[in-house]
Amino acid sequence: MKTILRSTLMMLLGAMLLAGCAKDNRIIEKPVFLASNTTSIEVSKVTLTDSTTVLDIFARYQPKYWIRIASSTYLTDDKGNDYPIQSGIGIELDKEFWMPESGEAEFQLVFPRLRNGAKYFDFSEGAEVSGGFNIWGVQLKGNELPELALPEEILSRKVDKAAQLEVPELKFGEATIKGKVLDYQSGMPAMVKIIAFNPLVGYDGESEAKIEADGTFSYAMPVLGTMRTVVSYGEMGVNAEIFAAPGQVSEVYLNIREGARKRSKFHAENASYGKLYYYQGPMENLVREMPEANLLVMQYLGKSDTYDFGKKPLDLLEEYKQNETAKIVQAREAVLNSPLGNATKAYLDAHISMQQMTSLLEAPNLLTGKYAMANRDMEREAFSTYYMSLYKAMPKDYMGKEMFDVLTQSEILIMSELGNLVRQVNRIQEMSGIGEGLFLQLGATAKLYRGIKDFSPLTDAQKEEMKSLPEACQKYLMTENDKLLAKIEANKKKSGFRVNEAGEVANEDLFASIISKFRGKVLLVDFWATWCGPCRMANKEMAPMKEELKDKDIVYVYITGETSPKGTWENMIPDIHGEHFRVTDKQWAYLGNAMGIEGVPTYFVIDREGNIKYKSVGFPGVQKMKEELNKALEN
Repeated sequence: MKTILRSTLMMLLGAMLLAGCAKDNRIIEKPVFLASNTTSIEVSKVTLTDSTTVLDIFARYQPKYWIRIASSTYLTDDKGNDYPIQSGIGIELDKEFWMPESGEAEFQLVFPRLRNGAKYFDFSEGAEVSGGFNIWGVQLKGNELPELALPEEILSRKVDKAAQLEVPELKFGEATIKGKVLDYQSGMPAMVKIIAFNPLVGYDGESEAKIEADGTFSYAMPVLGTMRTVVSYGEMGVNAEIFAAPGQVSEVYLNIREGARKRSKFHAENASYGKLYYYQGPMENLVREMPEANLLVMQYLGKSDTYDFGKKPLDLLEEYKQNETAKIVQAREAVLNSPLGNATKAYLDAHISMQQMTSLLEAPNLLTGKYAMANRDMEREAFSTYYMSLYKAMPKDYMGKEMFDVLTQSEILIMSELGNLVRQVNRIQEMSGIGEGLFLQLGATAKLYRGIKDFSPLTDAQKEEMKSLPEACQKYLMTENDKLLAKIEANKKKSGFRVNEAGEVANEDLFASIISKFRGKVLLVDFWATWCGPCRMANKEMAPMKEELKDKDIVYVYITGETSPKGTWENMIPDIHGEHFRVTDKQWAYLGNAMGIEGVPTYFVIDREGNIKYKSVGFPGVQKMKEELNKALEN
């Protein structure tokens, strides 16, 4: 409360100071801007006095969390002149600014007066601030941005409503994604992410493509047929849903000014700056209508229903099935009556079928999730018990065999849901009676592919086994296997990780023995497993944080058990810098019970004296992890 009062008084003082020289003030209310890498702050007003430039900042962030404005912050005008920050009003530079319950706040930042004639300025905390706030092209001369430069051939291309959906085929080859970030300039994030949805596993991780000085980028990847792909410049508010196909080029233009407008507090209702992205390439007619198609379908499939969880499991499952079936009928009718093109309608027909199949297959999971939301205070074991009651009550004929007919169509290759269904190939085969065809071939290929992704190269027996698969699948598997073998060889030369032995100590002394090796250091202890996707994703996300904090007195300790195959573990840890322990099953079970580990990943931050200062089941995010480590360092 004192902090809020002090901030309010400082704001009033700032307003009084500005009013004192009002005759010389020039004020720009809610200036438009070109791009931003954040939604946490936005300029609500610019006041130019005879000696200062004052920015009114509107901040929005998670309640009771903090933001910070660095003393390295500066403005750069359109002539390249820099103006270092002088002070804050209602905020102290380099100090934590805690957000109130509303998650919204206001303060002011003071800079030297911009030179006369300045048309716009860029706001930056500086390259040395990791994840720093940046706003580009804050306009001072009117409420319009410069004209958007786009190739005429892109602007002239229209949706061919009569065109049929391109029939995808199981084919191996290299797909090329080329693109350009419109309005790109130095200082903006230098990479776009390429997120592929593999027909074997669905979401298949992220890669990066470097953005050149002119905003262009290019990326090539092996694909198994036409694959749904997302080109993400998420920091700047643009995610483009496209398709990548063997032997073809997918070309995409990312419109960051539109991304900024859509995320703006003050300009979201303004006229758009064009499409969020422009595209030409495989499935072009579908991609151009995808945003509209997604909104249409989600009006029905995204509806949330309420349930009486006191019902018998079988009755609840039947009610759920009726609700989901009604949504499907409504969605199909809406698509049929929509002005969408033939290609998009054909895609949505298969997509809706896949959604129906997924929602019913996952009925126990999804209903348990709703049950958990309605009973947040219950113990974790109660939710497991509830799930099992639903799973056991689910009839074998809960889904009619006709519901699986879509799996015999080649259109499934471009569906993002396919990977999840392929993981359940044995269960689906039993329920559907499917005895041969594309879906089963993908299931067999996926089993071998998952082993490769888990750092286990193909064995001679597996290579012999895969000869019964389509040629495209064989080529894809061998390509991925060769990449793994090359990575394993490269890993042998890496440093920055160390394998430790837990030693023969009593179970009750095990954890103390492990951390005693690093007494006097702040520890981040990560209980993880090689097969745990969230664990591996979190390790990747924290890598830049570890590099940023490399000069701090922090040790990263990784503990796993025998469920992480030794060979896979040895191949994987060279990419995870830190101290590694692989304990026995009995030791793992004891640690799980003693430390209250309900799942992986589980994290502990431990201070220099060996005291646990923070625990998180599941990855809390890089910012939260960094915050807790810094707290432990300060203490």
